[in-house]
Amino acid sequence: MLELLQYEFVRNAIAAGILASIACGIIGVYVVVKRIVFISGGIAHASFGGIGLGYYLGINPILGVLPFSIASALSMGWVSKRSRLPEDTAIGILWALGMSIGIILVSLTPGYAPDLMTYLFGNILTVPFSDIILMLVLDAIIIVVVYSFYKEFLALCFDEEFATVRGVAAERLYLVLLCLIALTVVVLIRVVGVILVIALLTIPAAMSRQFTSNLKKMMMLSIIFGAVFSSGGIWLSYMFDVPSGATIVLVMSVVYLMYSLVKGIGSRGAT
Repeated sequence: MLELLQYEFVRNAIAAGILASIACGIIGVYVVVKRIVFISGGIAHASFGGIGLGYYLGINPILGVLPFSIASALSMGWVSKRSRLPEDTAIGILWALGMSIGIILVSLTPGYAPDLMTYLFGNILTVPFSDIILMLVLDAIIIVVVYSFYKEFLALCFDEEFATVRGVAAERLYLVLLCLIALTVVVLIRVVGVILVIALLTIPAAMSRQFTSNLKKMMMLSIIFGAVFSSGGIWLSYMFDVPSGATIVLVMSVVYLMYSLVKGIGSRGAT
């Protein structure tokens, strides 16, 4: 692994993996604890409309994803809280709407989109330094907001009604949390792509929950797991010349399933 560090694209990939692990480690814990995996998946897939917008305007697609994913998050949050439609139905409609807009905008763009698959399935080995700077800025925003509203988010995740009684603007805070998920999606898209974002958001957090119920410790463990899994996936994808995003998710999934299996066998043996 060390000899690979002589290549700039590998160093960029590792940096991107660490930055992605920080974002998904912090926000992924809220997603798992609050049980909003489906709405997070909706935000991730709807953000494809932003990729199409970026291609259509001739700008970096990531810059198109940023406002589009935030708008999708706010729309889904508002619909889930205010609409008479069932929440899963509303999210499914907005999910499909975002994907459809993206597909249409890509088709209307002259020429061929050569790196479209990168945004769908990720390719961390091609992340440029400019995207790393953007990921660093987004990570800083996520950390500052979570640090500033940590107690409020804690109350929101474990007892939203109690938080409202105590004077917390629960609905507004919920929308802020969805916006943070949107920012995390932007960070993760170049790593694992739109299709696999939900795996990186949930697997490290779900695994860290097996070891502790303390939210801060869960975040730290989730960040560590994400960094280790990302680095391992990068190394394996380089060695075997396979897609990096899928490899990272595969490593995470296999480790989590093996741990769950061993833990289940151990629990049965103890009884």
